[in-house]
Amino acid sequence: MRIAIVNDMKMTSELLRRIILHIPGCELAWIAYDGLEAVHKCQEDLPDLIIMDINMPVMNGVEATRLIMHNTPCAILVVTATIDGNTTEVYEALGEGALDAVNTPIMANDASAGGDSELIRKINMLKKLIKIQPRKNLMPHSGGARSIEIDDQPIMVAIGASTGGPKAIVELLSVIPGNVNAMFTIIQHIDCQFAEGLASWLKTSCHLKVRLAHEGAYPEPGTVLIAGTNDHMIMRGDGSLAYTRKPEDNPFRPSVDVFFDSLAASWPHKGIAAVLTGIGRDGAIGMLRLKQAGWKTFAQDKDSCVVFGMPKTAIEFGGANEVLCPRDIGKRICEIINHKHMA
Repeated sequence: MRIAIVNDMKMTSELLRRIILHIPGCELAWIAYDGLEAVHKCQEDLPDLIIMDINMPVMNGVEATRLIMHNTPCAILVVTATIDGNTTEVYEALGEGALDAVNTPIMANDASAGGDSELIRKINMLKKLIKIQPRKNLMPHSGGARSIEIDDQPIMVAIGASTGGPKAIVELLSVIPGNVNAMFTIIQHIDCQFAEGLASWLKTSCHLKVRLAHEGAYPEPGTVLIAGTNDHMIMRGDGSLAYTRKPEDNPFRPSVDVFFDSLAASWPHKGIAAVLTGIGRDGAIGMLRLKQAGWKTFAQDKDSCVVFGMPKTAIEFGGANEVLCPRDIGKRICEIINHKHMA
């Protein structure tokens, strides 16, 4: 895997270069010392992965991520001196399409790296994700959507997202009123150390209550529960949420498919499911199963996606009733809930 470094500190760039060269199967593509230089270099030589700093002169990492994902889409890992000190910028970068974030390793007195194990773990994880290609014809297309009536039971709304997901989720939830008769569950591909920050960030951008889903938690009306560990979130038969490591070989953690499958098996009512922007194919099979069970299903449209991988595969498998931008998905959810009818 060819990896590029974008960092205005030459000592840090050199440290990252050394770490990359010691990871089996990885090589250095190039180094850029500000975001604008990185944008230009991507147009000339697109790497497999970019390690992107946040705070840089000329152009910061958020704007560089936005332009790269628009012009020459590429996997981006945010590496910053302090994630806690750059929370807003980190989540903006994730919203623009960065896959993950990690603290920058520290140069020790003996010129070795301290804290490099987490960076190496993230790079190896992304190596697996980048290689994953959508598989077609895994399941047959379902028949036409069924018209179903909804009783007074609060509606379950399940949302899955990956690359660019935080921004898309905000756009969807921003049009949902706080008193809505619906319960929201979100699977966002994000490391557990950022899940609490994601919940806090979303809380400031919508009218709903937002918190992490803890083991044994029950969905509640007007509340968004976000998967908060690196294990897969599932719905149990009693309506509570839980976490499981299985399947352990699934690199998408937490997995949208695993959660959607558990809803199809354990949630007794019909609801609403959406697959938003993201790399790979996670959520396509699970959403098809929910559609076949009578759920109303949505996929994000290509024009509004940072990466059209997950929604594209969901559409190809026949799992989407409608294809819309996130804001319009949110409006349709409100219409469905208000009319108590799913067409």
